[in-house]
This record gives sequence, structure tokens and C-alpha cells, in this order.
Amino acid sequence: MKKIGFLSFGHWSASSQSATRSASDVLLQSIDLAVAAEELGADGAYFRVHHFAQQLASPFPLLAAVGARTSRIEIGTGVIDMRYENPFYMLEDAGSADLISRGRLQLGISRGSPEQVIDGWRHFGYSPAEGQSDADMGRRHAEVFLELLKGEGFAKPNPRPMFPNPPGLLRLEPHSQGLRDRIWWGSASNGTAIWAAQIGMNLQSSTLKADESGEPFHVQQAKQIRAYRAAWREAGHDREPRVSVSRSIFALMNDQDRAYFGRDGGGDQIGVIDNMRAIFGRSYAAEPERLIEELKADEAIAEADTLLLTVPNQLGVDYNAHVLESILAHVAPALGWR
Repeated sequence: MKKIGFLSFGHWSASSQSATRSASDVLLQSIDLAVAAEELGADGAYFRVHHFAQQLASPFPLLAAVGARTSRIEIGTGVIDMRYENPFYMLEDAGSADLISRGRLQLGISRGSPEQVIDGWRHFGYSPAEGQSDADMGRRHAEVFLELLKGEGFAKPNPRPMFPNPPGLLRLEPHSQGLRDRIWWGSASNGTAIWAAQIGMNLQSSTLKADESGEPFHVQQAKQIRAYRAAWREAGHDREPRVSVSRSIFALMNDQDRAYFGRDGGGDQIGVIDNMRAIFGRSYAAEPERLIEELKADEAIAEADTLLLTVPNQLGVDYNAHVLESILAHVAPALGWR
């Protein structure tokens, strides 16, 4: 068995060929797609976060709205760029969204990805400490956030408060019990995956990673996951971690599918991202029988307990529901995922 969800980047554009021509379209359709995915039996609705772009950005209003409209599906991010985040304010937003969803939040966070603007986090009022990089700052914000999630008091109460206080130091509210165990780190390297394991975060591994060995993408990603799990065991945490990978996978069921994705697929690609040599995993697009055989050979999918299907959100809710249903009904059972 494997949990299967979708991951939306939340693009919109004014193009006549786009079903999402405004931010309003994207937000409302994201909610509708999560509802449809739950009805189809999918396990998760995840959303990417990008700033200064015509894509989804501030995630918590959307997560809360999805939580209010659904009852079972996991709701998450993949990922929130912690360079832009105030961990204290973020804690209040996350706690509220998790309580609205009755404990279904699965927050993917990370040091971030290449940006639309130069040092965009500076516009949000943040800058690295002397001698540190913006990546260091992102990891530090994450560490503060994780500490706050413990729910321990840290702030000295006012002796003359507006409202009565409980005894002792105060914590931020609302506190959502158990959310600390549902935080994921989006890792593009073996080293940061090991760091995430050491401090007790679940692992999100995407469709790209640092090219650390020259091997095929899925082989490198599987090795990253094994290194993460070994570091988790060595750290002695008292729960089992979760690991997700994301993939672009399309079952070609009809002429429309073939028109959109019939020429997709191919092999891995090599590029440079943030001055890092990176390897980008292939897309999968084929008739179900062939798709099943190709996916059997993906070592990283086999290692993960959760698979996030990246969806072409600009094609609209109905088509994306069809994409999900095609995998859930015609591919997943043959692979033992259902």
C-alpha cells in the first residue's frame, strides 16, 4: 500500500488556453480539486509555495479552506520556503489550519528554491546573520519553528494582562497537538536529508536533486532515502518516519491525454540550479500496461511510502480529476499501491 496524493504548483495566466486565468481561479479550483481527489479515494492534496510569481504563495488560507471542505484527505505543502517565514506567526497560522482540518495538516518546508527576484526574502524583512548564507537562515527559521511546535511556554506574562493568564510562561496559541510529527523537509541533497532525519522531520524528495554520483535520478533518490532512514534509526526517534517522492505520471487513456502528453517521457536531464549541478527526473506518460512496467523499475518510488502526482493545474479541475482517477483505478492496483 502507498499513499497517493497530488501536488499543484498553482499556476495561472491570462492565456485563453488556461483554465486558471487569475489568482481567484487557482485558489477556488484548488479547493475543488482537493474535494474531487478525496471523493476519488486519493490520500493527499499538496500545494507548492512560490513568492513573486503567478502561482500559489501564502498557503494557510488555502489549507484552512480545504480543511473545512474535506473530511479525510491529508492537506499539505511541498514546500514552504522558510527564508521568507516568521516562525512565530507561522506557528499560529499552522495551528489554526490544523485544528480546522482536525489534524490532517502535513507541512513540507525547506530552505527554498530559485526565486523570481533577487534575494526576495529581504523584501519580507529577513537577512542572514553575519557569516551565514540564506540557506543557513532558512534552516534556522525551521529549527525555531520546530521548537515552538513543542508547545512549551517561553514568554513571561504581563503582570497586568487584559485577560487572565494560566500560570507559568506562555506559549503561542492555538497549539495543535501532534503537528510536530507532521512536518516534512524538502531535501535536494543527501546531506540535508540526513540533517532532516537527525532532527526528526519527515522527508520530501522532489523531481530533482543534486547530482552526487552521476547515476540515474531514481537510483540517486533511492540512495538518498536509504541514507535518511539510516540516520533516523541512528538518531533513535520513537516513531517511524514518512518519505514522499513526487512524479509527473500520466496514463494515456484517450485522445485528449495523448494530445497533451503523448510525447512526454524520455530520460533524466542535467542542469544547474542555484549553482548546483542537478539531475531532473523523467516524466512518465504511456498507456497503463506500459506505464505499470516502467514504474516498477523506479527504485525511489518503491522506497517511498507516499507518492505525490504533480498535476497540470491550468487544465482545470475536471481534467486533473481524470488524471488522478486514471492512476488510482488503472495503474496503482497493479503495482500494489491499492
